Amino acid sequence: MPASSWDDYAERWSASHGGYDPRTASPVVRGWLRLSYRIGAAMVRVGVRDPNAATAAGLLLAAAVPVVALGGRWWAVGGAVLVLLSAVADSVDGVLAVVTGRASRLGQVWDSVADRLSEAAWMAAFWLLGAPVWLAVGCTGVMWLHEYIRARATVAGMSDIGTVTVAERPTRVLIAIFGLLATAAAGPAAAAAALAVMLAVTAAGLIQLLRTVRKQLSAPGR
Repeated sequence: MPASSWDDYAERWSASHGGYDPRTASPVVRGWLRLSYRIGAAMVRVGVRDPNAATAAGLLLAAAVPVVALGGRWWAVGGAVLVLLSAVADSVDGVLAVVTGRASRLGQVWDSVADRLSEAAWMAAFWLLGAPVWLAVGCTGVMWLHEYIRARATVAGMSDIGTVTVAERPTRVLIAIFGLLATAAAGPAAAAAALAVMLAVTAAGLIQLLRTVRKQLSAPGR
C-alpha cells in the first residue's frame, strides 16, 4: 500500500532500516530525508512514479561530474550542482518506491550499486581537479567498505543499518558539494583538503560501524 503522508513514509522507511526513525535523526539527516520526501511526493502528483528512472537519472548526473571537472577549476561549481542533483535523485528514488508502493529487493540492489558508482565519480572529479590520486582512491575504498561491511553484517544478523554513523550518505554529499565549491575558489589545494576531510570522516564512520557490528554479532545467540 502506498504511503500517504510524511509520518506514514517515515514509519515505512523505519521498518526497512532496522527500526531507525528518521523523525528522530540528526537535523542534517532528518532535513535531507524530509526534503527528499517532499520532492518525491510532488513528482508523484505530476505523474512521475518510476523509482528506477530516478535511480538512472541520479547515476547519469553523477557520471557527468568528472566530465565537467575536465573543464578546469571554475567548472567545479557546475560539478557541485550536479552532485546535489544526483544526490536528490538518489534519495527521491527511494521515496517514489515507498510512496507508490513499488519498493522491491531488486530496486534496493540497483540503488546501492548506483550509489557506489556515483561516489566513485565524485572522487574522480576531485582527482581531475588536482587532488592526489591516493586520496581519491582511499576515500572511495573507505566509503565502499563502510557499505559493504554493513551489508554483510546485516546478512549475518545485525539489525539492518546497525547504527547511524558520522559518515552516512548525506554527510558525504555535503562534503563533496562544499569541497567542489572550495576547489573552484582555491584550486587543487582545496580539492586535496576536501578529500582529506572526507577520508577522516568516513574512516571515523567506519570505526563506529565496526564497533556496532562487533557488539551485535558477538552477543550470545549470534
